[in-house]
Amino acid sequence: MFIRNVLALCIGLAFVFQAWADESIVRKNFQSRFPGMKIESIARTPFPGLYEVVFDGQVVYTDEKLAYLMNGNLFDLRTTQERNLTQERRDQMATGALASAQGNAIKRVRGNGKRVVYTFEDPNCGYCRELQKELNKMTDVTVYTFLLPILSPDSVEKSKAVWCAKDRSRTWDDLMNKAALPANAAKNCTTPLEENAALAKRFGVRGTPAIYLANGQQIGGFLPADKIEQALAALK
Repeated sequence: MFIRNVLALCIGLAFVFQAWADESIVRKNFQSRFPGMKIESIARTPFPGLYEVVFDGQVVYTDEKLAYLMNGNLFDLRTTQERNLTQERRDQMATGALASAQGNAIKRVRGNGKRVVYTFEDPNCGYCRELQKELNKMTDVTVYTFLLPILSPDSVEKSKAVWCAKDRSRTWDDLMNKAALPANAAKNCTTPLEENAALAKRFGVRGTPAIYLANGQQIGGFLPADKIEQALAALK
């Protein structure tokens, strides 16, 4: 029994090493062909000879020698209900990216806060102010708002004032609900505006507001509260 277990362990380690070696070859060939791209991960797919490469938030597929490159959806048809493996991977990446960036967002908790919504907003965005009214109607939700000042230089100044405030949540609410900012608001603290812009670029956000769920699914720009509730209820 001992020898059998050792043999099984050796075989398993050999398989892991081979997989690592193959992925290292793909990484080397990919970096040689696309030196400016930042590779986030490389993994074998269930399809023989095909590797998944994630770079700059994008998912593509290639062979070991990088003779071919495919940008599209990979489906697994082996189950009764087909799986879109590419979309699953994108959702997984989006979930992780949003969760890891929570510290760069204004956090507002209503009720038990169990449900999570992420928004990208500009302080001068009219639809963002309308969205605020809808979010005010909701309970038992945590809203993470990434400041994304893209409309004007004044948007940047207001975003800095909000982020540098002692109570960011209240300052943001006052700004969006009452168009009010504290007099002589501080604007010289370290802000995450550049990181937020990079995150928005990763998600393809080109306008505000943009609403995302915890699973990385974008459900729209401005939405009324009942539509946001429906999207949250549909989450598995």
